[in-house]
Amino acid sequence: MIRITVILLIPIIFFSSCSRSQDRKGYRLVGGPCEGCEAVFEYGNAKLSAVDTLPDFHDEGEKIKITGTVYQWDGTTPAKDVILYVYHTNQQGIYTTKGNETGWGKRNGYIRGWMKTGRDGKYSFYTLKPAAYPDRSEPAHIHITILEPDGKYYWLGSYHFMGDSLLTEEEINPPTPRGGSSGLVELETMEGILFGERDFILGKNIAGYN
Repeated sequence: MIRITVILLIPIIFFSSCSRSQDRKGYRLVGGPCEGCEAVFEYGNAKLSAVDTLPDFHDEGEKIKITGTVYQWDGTTPAKDVILYVYHTNQQGIYTTKGNETGWGKRNGYIRGWMKTGRDGKYSFYTLKPAAYPDRSEPAHIHITILEPDGKYYWLGSYHFMGDSLLTEEEINPPTPRGGSSGLVELETMEGILFGERDFILGKNIAGYN
C-alpha cells in the first residue's frame, strides 16, 4: 500500500513543478536573488488599476496615501502597464494573517496589494502607516516588487518614512538606490490623511537588467 502511494505521488509532484515552470515562462528575475518576489504574480484574475486600497485602510490608525510615477529608462517617459506589488506590517509591526491566505500571503500577511500603471505611468495606494518590528530591528517600511511588461521583475528598496529614529544612514542615503530613489518618503497631511510621493526609473541600478 505504501509503495502505491509513493508511485502515485511522483507524477503529481512532477506535474505540479512543470506547471509552475510553464506559468513563469517568459519572465526573468533580475537584480539578484529575491525571496518572495514571485508574489508579484499572485493577483490572480483581478483586473488591476493604477490605484489600490489595501485591506487595512478602513481600520483605526494613521491613514496614508502613497503615489508616484514610474518612468522608462530615460527617466522622462512614463512607463505603461508596470505592475507594482506592495505589502507591510500592521500597527503592531506584524505581518498579520487571517488564516485563509495562500502563496506568499502566508508570509507577507493580508495587508498587500497590486497596481498597474496607465499611460501616464502613475500609481497610488491607500493604507495605514505600518509600525516597526516589535524588536525595533528595522524602521517602519513598505516592501515593493516591480513586474515590467516584458517580463523582467525585481525588488526595489522599501518605502521608509522621514523622521523615523530607526533609519540608518544607508537607508537615508543609499549609494546606488534601486529604481533611482532612496525610498525615503516625507509624509504631509492633506485632506485628513498623510500623503507621500515616490517615483521610479525602470532598471536604474538593477544588476543584470540589460
